Amino acid sequence: MTPIQNADLHCHSTVSDGTLAPEALAARASANGVELWALTDHDEIGGQQRALAAARDCGMRYLTGTEISITFIGKTVHIVGLGFDATNPDLIAGLRRTRGGRDVRAMEMSDGLAKVGIKGAYEGALKFVGNPELISRTHFARFLIETGVCRDTNEVFRKFLIEGKPGYVPHSWATLKDAVTWITGAGGMAVIAHPARYKFTPNEEFALFTEFKSHGGQGVEVVTGSHSVPEYSIYADTAREFGLAASRGSDFHSPDESHTELGTLPFLPANLTPVWEALASRIQ
Repeated sequence: MTPIQNADLHCHSTVSDGTLAPEALAARASANGVELWALTDHDEIGGQQRALAAARDCGMRYLTGTEISITFIGKTVHIVGLGFDATNPDLIAGLRRTRGGRDVRAMEMSDGLAKVGIKGAYEGALKFVGNPELISRTHFARFLIETGVCRDTNEVFRKFLIEGKPGYVPHSWATLKDAVTWITGAGGMAVIAHPARYKFTPNEEFALFTEFKSHGGQGVEVVTGSHSVPEYSIYADTAREFGLAASRGSDFHSPDESHTELGTLPFLPANLTPVWEALASRIQ
């Protein structure tokens, strides 16, 4: 097998909060030279068979994927799972439980927006939802942009959807142990997604990585769409410090919203173990 460099192991389709179908994502990734791809929809693996078939049609190799929302010291953190058995019953059941609270949360978000004069936000957000079980803040953002309330996603979140704003509703997700156990129990690798985004203190971040490893976590995203160039180096060092494999993924959601295109990130820094080397036997 020829060495892989252009792997994109983090993106989202209409099965969660992306705007493109799995087949369109595969075509886009292939056109950008992606050699190994994974579709990582939020708390959902319903698009995996379509993604695998599309990857094969485009001549790409494929790893199963998902991105699980967890709560860690009061913040939402995302754990990517790669290379798992998508038919594993414990993983399927765990993801179903994680999705379960989203609809109630969405209605509470809509109520909060209504109190500041934005009516019909729940129904408006639903128009952008491919999978009603996975309605999210992203779908509310699209509604608020479409109706002219805000110019872009950044303005929506800043004014309405972060803590302390009218449309913010906290949600208690799975635990770190839950997510890592579901993924590894299904034969896959658990990966901390875009760690720079969480803005943890050094002590909090050390606690996250330490607990993650203690539960069997094995990887961290080093090169990802929301990391800056200096952060590539920071998390390359973190991967080495904790003995973790390194992942690479755009976190692509939409041609209109994502500032990082599929397959266009820099390659991983030197002297790291790519996650795909550790998962070689799981590549399809």
